[in-house]
Amino acid sequence: MQSLERFTVMDPAITPPVSQARFGIGEVVRHRLLDFRGVIFDVDPVFANTDEWYEAIPPEIRPSKDQPFYHLLAENAESSYVAYVSQQNLVHDEDDEPIDHPAIDGLFDAFVDGRYRLKREHKH
Repeated sequence: MQSLERFTVMDPAITPPVSQARFGIGEVVRHRLLDFRGVIFDVDPVFANTDEWYEAIPPEIRPSKDQPFYHLLAENAESSYVAYVSQQNLVHDEDDEPIDHPAIDGLFDAFVDGRYRLKREHKH
């Protein structure tokens, strides 16, 4: 039997925080401050965009980097686009309506009970 003395325990003071994603792929969400909604197609456990992108956010509404960030196929009244949004700025969308975005059909195969189902070839 091996001795446990050989194993080291990471110091919690230097271990990065682990964020819990509140939303999942295929969920329809709405931005808490801005007027748009979208479907989640990817999740980063912490901020993973450029410093330039981050610094462009006004300081008074700039989110913390140590939280999940979501990639959305988004829409507003004027257009559809891809958005990158912090968890703190998202809420569940209560409309129960599909998103009107041209990339939806490439990633998802159905909209059921207010949620998109990821196509089989995109699951891992």
